[in-house]
Amino acid sequence: MQDIEILRVAMTVEQCWQPVPGGSGTYIRELAREYAGMSDLAVTGLSAWHTGPPSDGGSLPLPVQRVRLPRTVLYETWQRARLPACDRWNDVVHATTWAIPGSRAPLVVTVHDLAFLHDPDHFTPRGVSFFQRGLRIVREEAVAVVVPSEATRQDCVAAGLDGERVHVIPHGVRPARTDADRVAEFRERFGLRRPYVLWAGTREPRKNLPVLLGAFSRLLDEGADMDLVLAGPDGWGPERDRLTTAQSEHVRPIGRVSREDLDAAYAGALVFCYPSLREGYGMPVTEAMAHGTPVVTSRGTATEEAAGGAALLVDPRDETDVARALREAAEESRQAVLREASARRAAVLSWAVSARATADILRRAAGDRRPGHRPRAI
Repeated sequence: MQDIEILRVAMTVEQCWQPVPGGSGTYIRELAREYAGMSDLAVTGLSAWHTGPPSDGGSLPLPVQRVRLPRTVLYETWQRARLPACDRWNDVVHATTWAIPGSRAPLVVTVHDLAFLHDPDHFTPRGVSFFQRGLRIVREEAVAVVVPSEATRQDCVAAGLDGERVHVIPHGVRPARTDADRVAEFRERFGLRRPYVLWAGTREPRKNLPVLLGAFSRLLDEGADMDLVLAGPDGWGPERDRLTTAQSEHVRPIGRVSREDLDAAYAGALVFCYPSLREGYGMPVTEAMAHGTPVVTSRGTATEEAAGGAALLVDPRDETDVARALREAAEESRQAVLREASARRAAVLSWAVSARATADILRRAAGDRRPGHRPRAI
């Protein structure tokens, strides 16, 4: 393998300027933060032309090369013409989403999930076409593919990717940084007087919110005195219209919140429930666990992997089963055990470990600089 003392990496960061950066935006930020402390890496971000800071707050801890094209045009030219190329001064290119630059340098792509293959009706036709073109580029050009879970790795192999090219690197999680005063202030500001079940994310069909609402209604019918707090932007699909208005005084959509408020929401929750139908990983699960919050999530999905045996698992399509787990997690006799399990799980997840493992993949990929190289397992 070529000996590269300082590895020069071009990493796409455009997701951080999306209106809803989501988990992909968090992934980029966390890698960038860890890379900044690695003396053997020189990482440059790639984005479309922007005059303002990223939409998810603050500047990135790396230099950003802005291509003088708006996002939609840049994405189209990257995908269809594989231009403009971004490899002039780089040893390797890391595409962190389906927006994949053209490059003669070795290409590494992070595939967060392949939900569009399983549930294309959950996305716009234009979105599905964009994802499909991205998948074709990955098949044809990527030297290595990074995925956050074994579930996503299996999906990649089923979609025609050579399994030896696909590397599972679980996401890390930041240690909890909040306190009782911050939680109390958050609860007061949002008028949360009762114990609450928390859900967090972008409202979209695969998040399965109607089943969560149904399960929560069962608890209310049984006499439970608690709220259901829904944190996150509206997103798309029928859930956006269905859930913009609270269905009862106990259902509290609080919209998109700051990172500080989200941390306080996690820390103050009685239970965090995430019965998603399909995820690439399920970052909110481990974020809740970092605060020692009991978690209920979906059996047989990537979120079960993320939870690492510390969550109560449910059939996400069964309201009765979700209600059963919520009831159990809320029991005083179970709270201490589940909180300890969550904290233990979060303690073994590290963004530093994830970033170093990803950097190792990038360095191995950079070993092949031959023009016109074909993908090979590394």
